[in-house]
Amino acid sequence: MLTAKGAATKRRIVEAAAAEIRERGATTTTLDDIRARTSTSKSQIFHYFPGGKEELLLAVAEREADRVLEDQQPHLSDLGTWQAWQDWRDAVVSRYRKQGVNCPLGVLITELGRTTPAAQALTAQLLDQWQAALRAGVLRMQDNDQIDRRLDADRTAAALVAAVQGGVVILMSTARIAHLEAALDTTLALLRASAVGVDVHR
Repeated sequence: MLTAKGAATKRRIVEAAAAEIRERGATTTTLDDIRARTSTSKSQIFHYFPGGKEELLLAVAEREADRVLEDQQPHLSDLGTWQAWQDWRDAVVSRYRKQGVNCPLGVLITELGRTTPAAQALTAQLLDQWQAALRAGVLRMQDNDQIDRRLDADRTAAALVAAVQGGVVILMSTARIAHLEAALDTTLALLRASAVGVDVHR
């Protein structure tokens, strides 16, 4: 059990490692780089991360996964109106436009090994949390008769996550964000059209 000071030190190391990786990349960042940035000793690094660089990379990946969802707030937690959905869409596009072709989380997961249990569990947790938040938004809109109640909220949320992730993959491959925008705009237009009397161009 870490003390408050210990928890703060561990958090500082993770944040510094995340910044270093965003600047230099996961493959070229060394423990010495992180030590220099945090003014910590090698023994301190291994005290908080006994598994060495792999354990630290996993902690950084967890932080980056949290940041993916944080960057969508407060809109992701307040999807009760069409304006809120539009604001969420804009936040997602803005995040990935700033990120460009560099995806720290994707690089970290690749470095850890996409097929390793830890990387798979982390990816699944991120997608599950994201999907749950979108599902809650769909259900709220259904309660307000803004989205057809016959739609499966969970599958609709899954489709939205897939739309974003598909667009991001293309962005990372081509540096073009148009596919992400098209995927989100088309999916949201279909949601608007699902409610009787809703003008999809409104």
